[in-house]
Amino acid sequence: QVQLVESGGGLVQAGGSLRLSCAASGGTFSNYAMGWFRQAPGKEREFVATIKWSGSITYYANSVKGRFTISRDNAKNTVYLQMNSLKPEDTAVYYCAAASGYRYYINPNDYDSWGQGTQVTVSS
Repeated sequence: QVQLVESGGGLVQAGGSLRLSCAASGGTFSNYAMGWFRQAPGKEREFVATIKWSGSITYYANSVKGRFTISRDNAKNTVYLQMNSLKPEDTAVYYCAAASGYRYYINPNDYDSWGQGTQVTVSS
């Protein structure tokens, strides 16, 4: 399994931007679809965005579509989540995850490896 480490979280005002990064090691990064999920206090983990192994296809939750962009750099073994126009309801711990396969995946049960999470807090 690939090991994942997220970074880039923090505190930002509503309307601001953050870019999360997730560095992978211990596997062939291009063999994996990558996803971002988030979990707010008292809520279940929810899907945010996913990207196919090649980067050619992305898919977003309706709540972030048009504001967040997922991308990947297979040469750097890194996936990114650019978050713009942040809202207080985006506050959560954000996790990146890796899924073996050549599709994209929105079900967390399809993911084999998870990072430890990074906190994003959006103040109003």
